[in-house]
Amino acid sequence: MKKIIFVSVLCLIFAASCKEKETIETSMNITPPKADKIAKNLEKHGDVRVDNYYWLNDKENEEVIDYLERENDYYEKMTEHTKGFQGDLFEEMKQRIKEDDESVPYFYNGYYYITRYETGKDYPIYSRKKGSLDAEEEILFNVNEMAKDHSYYNLRGLNVSPDNTWIAYGVDTLSRRKYTIYIKNLETGEVLNESIPLTTGSSTWANDNKTLFYTRKDDVTLRANQIYKHIRGEASDNDVLVYEEEDETFGTYVYKTKSRKYLVIGSYSTLTSEFRFLDADNPEGEFTVFQPRTRGLEYNIFHYDDHFYIVTNKDGATNFKLMKTSEDATGMDEWEEVIAHRDDVLLEDIEIFKDYLIVDERRNGLNEIRIKRWDDTADYYLPFDNETYTAYPMQNIEFDTPILRYRYNSLTTPASVIDFNMETKEKEIKKETEVLGGKFNKENYESKRVWATAEDGTKIPVSLVYKKGMKQDGSNPLLQYAYGSYGSTIDPYFSTVRLSLLDRGFIYAIAHVRGGQYLGRPWYEDGKLLKKKNTFTDFVDVSKYLIEEKYTSPEHLYASGGSAGGLLMGAVVNLAPELYNGIVAAVPFVDVVTTMLDEDIPLTTGEYDEWGNPNEEEYYHYMKSYSPYDNVVSKEYPNMLVTTGLHDSQVQYWEPAKWVAKLRDMKTGDNVLLLHTNMDAGHGGASGRFEALKEIAMDYAFILDMEGIEK
Repeated sequence: MKKIIFVSVLCLIFAASCKEKETIETSMNITPPKADKIAKNLEKHGDVRVDNYYWLNDKENEEVIDYLERENDYYEKMTEHTKGFQGDLFEEMKQRIKEDDESVPYFYNGYYYITRYETGKDYPIYSRKKGSLDAEEEILFNVNEMAKDHSYYNLRGLNVSPDNTWIAYGVDTLSRRKYTIYIKNLETGEVLNESIPLTTGSSTWANDNKTLFYTRKDDVTLRANQIYKHIRGEASDNDVLVYEEEDETFGTYVYKTKSRKYLVIGSYSTLTSEFRFLDADNPEGEFTVFQPRTRGLEYNIFHYDDHFYIVTNKDGATNFKLMKTSEDATGMDEWEEVIAHRDDVLLEDIEIFKDYLIVDERRNGLNEIRIKRWDDTADYYLPFDNETYTAYPMQNIEFDTPILRYRYNSLTTPASVIDFNMETKEKEIKKETEVLGGKFNKENYESKRVWATAEDGTKIPVSLVYKKGMKQDGSNPLLQYAYGSYGSTIDPYFSTVRLSLLDRGFIYAIAHVRGGQYLGRPWYEDGKLLKKKNTFTDFVDVSKYLIEEKYTSPEHLYASGGSAGGLLMGAVVNLAPELYNGIVAAVPFVDVVTTMLDEDIPLTTGEYDEWGNPNEEEYYHYMKSYSPYDNVVSKEYPNMLVTTGLHDSQVQYWEPAKWVAKLRDMKTGDNVLLLHTNMDAGHGGASGRFEALKEIAMDYAFILDMEGIEK
């Protein structure tokens, strides 16, 4: 369910629609698979739901795998005529990418760290150079070598010890987000024989260079619920449980402050947070509670000098404020205000340097970066000059430096990494993403922000990008995307693969619907729990606006979303199927009630503050009223492509599988309905950078085919 997918792939894939006459006639002889109906009564609060496809929940059942494979076979046959186009799209997208690319190096604890790619290789190479970029390169990991015997491979959580000798890292080879942590000696290259299974992949070293703290997951629910302490050189069976999060609605994690003075254990739910801290020089000590959890109190802590700084919603600060307190007195009664709450500005994050405080804010939906000296001799904002950009601090790991690194891009401008000298106010563009192929010129594209009016009168912002010369006559194909949950904001960002749509006449629209946090925290609050339907109606009203303003028409309008955005797609096709020629729903969370009643499914209990707890009758009936699976009826649905992964731990594969089975049984008309299951992957799809492009090409070929575009 949760957004932690990465939005970059989600925003790129998507859409579907009207087959040309000859294509429809050709496919008429291909019979779609039909899932058996085995009725199961699901009763709650005196209400009975009949689920004819509940049996698909068991992937150990050979008949379930057989059904998924038959759906995949049907997909292959129905899209066979696009295979060549898919290949062409893949090559087109790949050719825009600089294959022998590398990141801007960042400096930490005496070393420059670099991530680079080699031509023709799917995975990164991680390296470092001591003291100078002219120094000899030291390879930390060549992930291409590590992944060669795996259909899926994900390396994460690289964590170097304070003495630069040891590195801990997590590996997932199933896409189930069950990471095994390993430790490597960077001097000898030896990987120690002491693997730590069932973790989040992340870890942090104490200052003694031998004690490693990490988060372990529950084997069934995959909830991150335990913090363990591992001593390098010992078997993981000897690891000591340091903290256990017993509240099933919370998860936990561990990290070290940027000052390197404290180890911190964080506990989180949707609405409440709590922290514990321990001197990093004393890993055998006991963690101290910073401020006991209080329902509805959210806070995050940052250490500087002899104080902690706190970003919090304390005392009704809906858009958050900044406070501070002595490291010796951390209870909230001791907190002092540094930056007050503002109704029109969302305080999203802060970054602490020796001489400067950086405040990451959002005003009227737009990112702002505020730079403030601790001695109050300077206080200013970085200037940005349009309404469809994204800017945020990145990789600011060093503490004692005047250089702020941030990332900037827009719907028409490739991403840049910029170093800004906070003292001289000079900036240096360290890197702008190259778009190869010789065809891209950012002057050929336009972007703007428009405002649609929702049914309740609320103004909904929409970011648009298209090729110059677009005629606003209703004839343009348009792909409308949104997410709209967890307060996750989809900012306008540049995409090289999206050019494959724009260059073929598409408009791309990001609908900043309620449920995200684009217009501040109230924007999120107005799209969750018993107000969740605002997310769905906002999206529909944006579609109506785009049609009324002749950006597109129902014959050329496509919609897309993934995960919780896939729930949005499911709700939209039930609400207003006539507005769309095609829908693409990626890993869609569509069986809301059944999932939220099953506490053994990963993430369920931690989601109650987002969706509500259906064990309470009011939430049960509200969820049921919008749950896409429960509201499928006999009517004509748009052309649809639904994708999932067999090993998905966030939205289980059976949700989209059941949804498609029910749609097949009940929908009218001849519009296309396809289900594709990646039998090797999970929530995020394929792991290699080019394998992921193949999935995008697959989806783009589908939507372009619906528009009759064949090359």
